[in-house]
Amino acid sequence: VQLQASGGGSVQPGGSLRLSCAVSGRILPIHIMGWYRQAPGKQRELVARIESGRANYADFVAGRFTISRDKDTVNLQMNSLKPGDTAVYYCNVVYLGMNVWGQGTLVTVAS
Repeated sequence: VQLQASGGGSVQPGGSLRLSCAVSGRILPIHIMGWYRQAPGKQRELVARIESGRANYADFVAGRFTISRDKDTVNLQMNSLKPGDTAVYYCNVVYLGMNVWGQGTLVTVAS
């Protein structure tokens, strides 16, 4: 299975971005899809995850992001972005019990 992420870029504080990740090559259903991020010098952390239709968010999201799924695409709508949201964002699925990662897309929030 392969993941192709898109939608990163640069935005000013308070702005919005939408990330998308398309899954291809799967044979069996995928029940867990999500987004992680890794800022420079920090560990990768969960941003949001959707499991069997139920969404979970990291505390730092605080109502600013929305994760959604449309068949084999998982989206992350990010609003009210802050400089602290600057990171490489990775989409992730759990397939046959294994984590599969996308290539990462850079999100930069700066004035």
